[in-house]
Amino acid sequence: MPRKHWATFGVNITASFALGLIASLSERSGPDRQINLLLATGFLGSLSTFSTLMVELLQAWTVGSRQAILLMLGSVLSGLIAVSVGMLLGG
Repeated sequence: MPRKHWATFGVNITASFALGLIASLSERSGPDRQINLLLATGFLGSLSTFSTLMVELLQAWTVGSRQAILLMLGSVLSGLIAVSVGMLLGG
């Protein structure tokens, strides 16, 4: 993965981890559930950079499809792992 993709990758994985953590905590919290959901959708939605990832995937696809496939699979799989770890730590 080229260097320019690492920043987007890192931000998206961090947001995925935090989303898993907040989702797990919001299951247990009563009145704070709405605040947790606001944080998850508002703050983490704006923090994660899905549109930037799509542009970088398109750019990688035009250069070479192998790089784009690695970026896509790496982002999705790492994001799922990060959400899972966040949920485990939050639960």
